[in-house]
Amino acid sequence: LHRWKSEIQKLLNFDEDGEALLDISYASLSPDERRRWVEEMLDLLSSTPKPKPRVSPSRPLPSPKSSRPPGSLDDPVTIIKGISSKTARKLERLEVRTVRDLLYLFPRRHLDYSDIKPIAKLEVGREQTVVGTIWEAAEKVVGGRKSTEAIVGDETGTVRVIWFNQPFLAKKLKVNSRVVISGKVNLWKGRKVFSSPEYEILNSEEEELIHTGRLVPVYPLTEGLHPRQMRRIMKEALDTWLPWIEDFLPEEVKRREELLDLPDALSQIHFPESREAWDLAKRRLAFDELFLLQLGFRKKKMEWQEEGAGPVFRGELEPVREFLDLLPFALTRAQERVLDEILSDLRAPKPMCRLLQGEVGSGKTVVALAAMIYAAASGFQTALMVPTEVLAQQHFEGICSLLGASDSSSFVRRARHPLPLRIGLLVGGISQKNKEEIRRLISSGEVNLIIGTHALIQKGVEFKNLGLVIVDEQHRFGVKQRLALWEKGRRPHLLVMSATPIPRTLALTFYGDLDLSVIDELPPGRKEVKTRWLSPSHREEVYRFIRREVEKGHQAFIIYPLIEESDALELKAATAEYERLCREVFPDLRLGLLHGRMSPAEKEKVMREFREGRYHILVSTSVVEVGVDVPNATVILIEGAERFGVAQLHQLRGRVRRSEHQSFCFLIPEHPSEEAIKRLSLLERIQDGFALAEEDLKLRGPGEFFGTRQSGMPDLKMAALTDLPILEAAQREAEILLREDPQLAKEEHRKLSCELERFWRSEAIWS
Repeated sequence: LHRWKSEIQKLLNFDEDGEALLDISYASLSPDERRRWVEEMLDLLSSTPKPKPRVSPSRPLPSPKSSRPPGSLDDPVTIIKGISSKTARKLERLEVRTVRDLLYLFPRRHLDYSDIKPIAKLEVGREQTVVGTIWEAAEKVVGGRKSTEAIVGDETGTVRVIWFNQPFLAKKLKVNSRVVISGKVNLWKGRKVFSSPEYEILNSEEEELIHTGRLVPVYPLTEGLHPRQMRRIMKEALDTWLPWIEDFLPEEVKRREELLDLPDALSQIHFPESREAWDLAKRRLAFDELFLLQLGFRKKKMEWQEEGAGPVFRGELEPVREFLDLLPFALTRAQERVLDEILSDLRAPKPMCRLLQGEVGSGKTVVALAAMIYAAASGFQTALMVPTEVLAQQHFEGICSLLGASDSSSFVRRARHPLPLRIGLLVGGISQKNKEEIRRLISSGEVNLIIGTHALIQKGVEFKNLGLVIVDEQHRFGVKQRLALWEKGRRPHLLVMSATPIPRTLALTFYGDLDLSVIDELPPGRKEVKTRWLSPSHREEVYRFIRREVEKGHQAFIIYPLIEESDALELKAATAEYERLCREVFPDLRLGLLHGRMSPAEKEKVMREFREGRYHILVSTSVVEVGVDVPNATVILIEGAERFGVAQLHQLRGRVRRSEHQSFCFLIPEHPSEEAIKRLSLLERIQDGFALAEEDLKLRGPGEFFGTRQSGMPDLKMAALTDLPILEAAQREAEILLREDPQLAKEEHRKLSCELERFWRSEAIWS
């Protein structure tokens, strides 16, 4: 090889560093000299050995390395060859502690190095792979940095390869070794070059590639873990464990849904043979997650409804009708339909498990109150749990107003129509003496309707006859919290309410244990909120518009994403902006300030004064997102709008959709990115919350939809909730399976039962 290289260099008039020896080109040679040069070159090339065939990156599943399983998937990762206790501590930062955790640490993406080309056909700017022989490798200083430079050749030519800041590679890359190089090809001084590509030395033709020449996995990393190390660790784990992994899915499910076997899916999700193979693996693993999720929810619902009867409501419906007749408005058709569904559930022997969805202002509270009245008429108590004290206080005031309850106490009031009722309020902000009194009234049954926050699920709160549990703004609570309240009674009925429009795909997944009711109609007379996003340069125009609305007798909200200024985020903060607005912009108007760090008493005082019209403008954080009802407010300005999710912005916009007045929403992003503009434009075009939620889901994905992860939900690592066919298939198969074997007691379902329990074990839902 050295002789051939030397001869070629002489013929081409280049020295060992690739620099021209003489200023002589092929074009300057005479015809005889050109003919002699070509003949010598052809003779030289004809003596070059033929290259070995390309290496295929794919192979079947590995054969077992021993006749016995190497251990349990729940063993620590140190059982895997090559993982020391030091490496295990690094993996723990990625939440990888066991063999199972490692196998289910899926690649974030794959680099496509499957385009294998001869060197002569390499294209600049594309990621490609060549298989060749190392002609030369040496440590060199390139651009002032110690690096490794190599010349790699095949039957069509040679290419220069440089690894910056990696001088140690010069000793690993032995001359005459077969090598696979994968990466992007660039031009340097007019010549094609690979810059710091992936490489693999070939020791045999059957060797499977893991760093080059294929779809190469890119894993999450942490300090001290490197890409090549992670791929080697994962390959060792897969080779050792895949032959011993038992598939928990029943054969008939895999056959009906045309799913890969689990070992094949795990193999192809990490080191896929093709994009098609990866798609099939992803479908199988996504199905697993959604199937186990649906099985868990449906099994839990069956247990709720079959482990002994729930409270059967047998009261007269007359008090409900009387309450509806007393209202100053008629229910919409959607409200009537949903109320019928709820009352039908309450009269059945099985506990109700229902999700009630509806836009802000659609009248969910009135429907829920009708259900509470029916519970009281049947001799049962109702608990209504909400996420904030401001909202609890507002529900308390609103329900007392609708029922004509006397203002005898700040935490217990009595209503006489349509039934003699006592309504109680239990929140953290009331005095200890009042808390003890309300707890006594709850345990004795003297209070029929109890409204509160998390305080309702604390120790010491005992109900005498809890028959109906209502959870408002469910996305603010986790599964465990609603179960904690549910367990305060003897299998009470459960009604979950949400004003956050949830796409059908998410509703089917996150609330698979609940029947769905939707109030998809707003009361007549409500106008659309005219919505515009504006650049910060238009802020003064919005201030002038707010002033004009105030002059008409209306009120306004100005919302900020932070309480105090943040140098890191460079966003306007509510407290500093409140002072600036009072001093410079609206010195002649009355402004109020509301944020989450204020005490409950302070927040309620500010909200009450704003509702009563003592403030023209309320400056606030997103604490007003839920439940603040001020019909006279017609304008909302949301600063730093890119910091809020679309669902949250829609909720905030709903604060000025509470009356027949025309209302306006202005969105001002501090740093409008292309993605932020897309999301804000959705709010300009779409008023329907459910349609908006579907579009938001497509843009941002399920992980971001609620803003915070659902507490009590297992992690979904592979499932894409936008893929409705997989979700519906998982639901269909879960329903079929539980109809045939409700307890998963059959021998062929034993593995599935164990996997289901393991999947949910980390959360307190499965106890």
